[in-house]
Amino acid sequence: MSTTHDRPTYVADPLTDWRLFDGVRTRRMFAFLIDAVLIALMTILAYVVVAVFGVFTLGLGWLLFPLLWPGVALLYSAFSMGGPRSATIGMRTMGLEVRMLDGGRLNPGIAAVHAVLFYASVSILTPFVLLVALFSDRKRLLHDLVLGTVVVNRG
Repeated sequence: MSTTHDRPTYVADPLTDWRLFDGVRTRRMFAFLIDAVLIALMTILAYVVVAVFGVFTLGLGWLLFPLLWPGVALLYSAFSMGGPRSATIGMRTMGLEVRMLDGGRLNPGIAAVHAVLFYASVSILTPFVLLVALFSDRKRLLHDLVLGTVVVNRG
């Protein structure tokens, strides 16, 4: 407990304050579904833009099609989790945010690596990656363990 301008403030410690993790696992799955829908919508919009761009470049722009889904997902994750709110739109909707174990916010680079490791682990391990959260401390997934991040309740 510390005081700032004579008002007590409490800084939660992600290593010891277990209230930060109440319901995180379930809400994290719903946040993923919200983010998946948003990424799909943004990717469809990007496909339309690239299709029109391809017409003007006589087909050369269409070479971008294979890069759209991974690019949109990576940019979305990097700049939302690595932004000032430390959460994607789905995570914000579910009241979650991502932090480093020391409580610090992610930068866009770490957030991009977080996204790449997440999609790689889901692609390789399919839904079994969720089993890690059942047995790990603080309900962390495999990519959280590797990067030293933790998903906590916001506020």
